[in-house]
Amino acid sequence: MTIIVTGGAGFIGSNFIFHMLSKHPTYRIVCLDKLTYAGNLSTLAPVMDSPHFRFVKADICDREAVDRLFEEEHPDIVVNFAAESHVDRSIEDPGIFLRTNILGTQVLMDACRQYGIGRYHQVSTDEVYGDLPLDRPDLFFTEETPIHTSSPYSASKAGADLLVLAYHRTYGLPVTISRCSNNYGPYHFPEKLIPLMIANCLNNKPLPVYGKGENVRDWLYVEDHCKAIDLIIHNGRVGEVYNIGGHNEMRNIDIVKLICHELGKPESLITYVTDRKGHDMRYAIDPTKIHRELGWLPETKFADGIQKTIAWYRNNREWWETILSGEYQNYYEKMYGNR
Repeated sequence: MTIIVTGGAGFIGSNFIFHMLSKHPTYRIVCLDKLTYAGNLSTLAPVMDSPHFRFVKADICDREAVDRLFEEEHPDIVVNFAAESHVDRSIEDPGIFLRTNILGTQVLMDACRQYGIGRYHQVSTDEVYGDLPLDRPDLFFTEETPIHTSSPYSASKAGADLLVLAYHRTYGLPVTISRCSNNYGPYHFPEKLIPLMIANCLNNKPLPVYGKGENVRDWLYVEDHCKAIDLIIHNGRVGEVYNIGGHNEMRNIDIVKLICHELGKPESLITYVTDRKGHDMRYAIDPTKIHRELGWLPETKFADGIQKTIAWYRNNREWWETILSGEYQNYYEKMYGNR
């Protein structure tokens, strides 16, 4: 079995590669990544010398490079993590998000059609559903919830989802889609809430919180997410969407205060900043479908997952400090410059 994992040098993609190589030691995993600012090749250092792993630097929008890789590898499955994913950046420059998240998806699926594929899996987000009101804790996103996007990022992911389903209906491409809640865990790029707050706390820097920090997110430990995708690509029904949620709803401000408490830092580090444009108030996923059909449930309680995450960042300062300094972007040249 050969699986191409796009965006595998990013946060969730790298964790998925580690999971698959451990769970399926006979599989061949090929990582295709452009190594944009959010892709960190050093994350994959533990598996770079594995005979079951190959890394290829390329853009999913580069049709020639993608076709060449498919011709070389003849993959059985493609799992597409490759995406521009930071909402703030999408507000500043929507065009990059449309190109990578929609056109890149099209290039991948065209290659899947041309070379034959057992399964194309699109990794999406619960943000395509918009948001839920804070005063209705009984409401959750299901797979039937209408798409109602709030940012250029979520709109680009929704557009990609619709394109994936259209390729299934029009061309019979065997596809699945998963829409997950906010992930957290090791190797999370330190621009997102949890790793940013941990890094700033450890460096005694201000902790910027949007608005009053009352926005609620459903947090999913990244390892649980990887296990869910593993189940979907092997056993999920073709043409279906599966929601993956952690059943761990938390207000942003409560997470920040928890991190301060765990690290023994004063809450006076918290600084409230002007809220993000179109900031969604609450996300909450109902994962009944994936539990009913595939038997998946999140295994990691937030209290345990956040402690493991904080411990990882404390013990791996070099990983995120090289990101903050910009040095991580030189790793590819160090690895491949003389090859």
